[in-house]
Amino acid sequence: MATVGSTEGGFAFDYSEVTGAIGDSMTVLPLVVALGALTPASLPHLLGGFAVFQVIWGLYYGLPLSVEPMKALAGLAIAGAIGYGELVAAGLLAGGVLLVAGRTGAVSRVAAVVGEPVVRGVQFAVACLLVVAAADLVAAAPSVAAVGVGVAVVVAVVSRRAVALAVLAIGLGWAAVTTGVPALSVPSMALFPSGLPRLSVGAIEGVAAQLAMTVGNAAVATSLLLADYYDANVSPDRLAESMGAMNLLAVPLGALPMCHGSGGLAGKHAFGARTATANVFAGCLYALLALLAGLLVAFPMALLGVLLVVVALSLAQTAFASTDRWLFVASVGGLAVLTNVGVAFLAGAVWWVFRSRAPRFSSLNDEW
Repeated sequence: MATVGSTEGGFAFDYSEVTGAIGDSMTVLPLVVALGALTPASLPHLLGGFAVFQVIWGLYYGLPLSVEPMKALAGLAIAGAIGYGELVAAGLLAGGVLLVAGRTGAVSRVAAVVGEPVVRGVQFAVACLLVVAAADLVAAAPSVAAVGVGVAVVVAVVSRRAVALAVLAIGLGWAAVTTGVPALSVPSMALFPSGLPRLSVGAIEGVAAQLAMTVGNAAVATSLLLADYYDANVSPDRLAESMGAMNLLAVPLGALPMCHGSGGLAGKHAFGARTATANVFAGCLYALLALLAGLLVAFPMALLGVLLVVVALSLAQTAFASTDRWLFVASVGGLAVLTNVGVAFLAGAVWWVFRSRAPRFSSLNDEW
């Protein structure tokens, strides 16, 4: 197993780390741009948070660990179900709960009860949701997506790992031609730069939904995927602790509530990331985008949709290749599409515990 908490042997400088750094951005940029456009959130501050913590967790773990938005909370804010102040309060509350849960070992106790097929189901659920998100982005501009597909196919003939870099470069060039190069926007250092936290019933409900997703995807599934991809022993509790600390430090400075996640990790791996160098490159990318945040407003999101499909296929392949309970895994993914990852995780966990402890159900077909 790889040793974490040390950077020894955790860095390599080659082309694959550059392309792999892009893999995480595909689950980040659409949500960040939408929040910047539809809420009072400051786009430079949101991007700055990702820049800082990509580097921090790369240095700390010595692995290309993902840093993603807390998707349930971001989605509620984008849809207008909670206000910006409630988003901030929810991020702080989620951070506190995760820090305590990690410190006390509560996440690992949950993981011990939940069977591995449930976690594989969560991985497939995330893959399904990435495809749904990609379909929405592609449907908004199918001709742009067609260009992205064409570029991806041509570049993949030479190097599949270069696909993300090529498509992202085309998107940024497209935005620059459309709007021109914007003036530099340096994020200010201030507490709650876009608004104060506001605790409400809606914020608490959002935290509950987010924590169900975070335990299943960002802690348990990510821990398992780190073992699959990098032979690294990083416990779900340790991931919960780092997510808790990250949000308690970053949200007051204007960052989005953030987590780790199997989707972003699969994206990095699919496009070549094998060491923490990818996180350093990713941090530099987000820092540059924070300075040129106006450029992202014109970025053609349909191009990101093309890349989301690539990531989803990689994650789904990992989920099914690691289990023989394909029907169970597929059912969890389908339920996530119909509801959300949190509901799918809880339903899968309840079924798995019930099946394991009820003698009459323990002899069910192995696919369940």
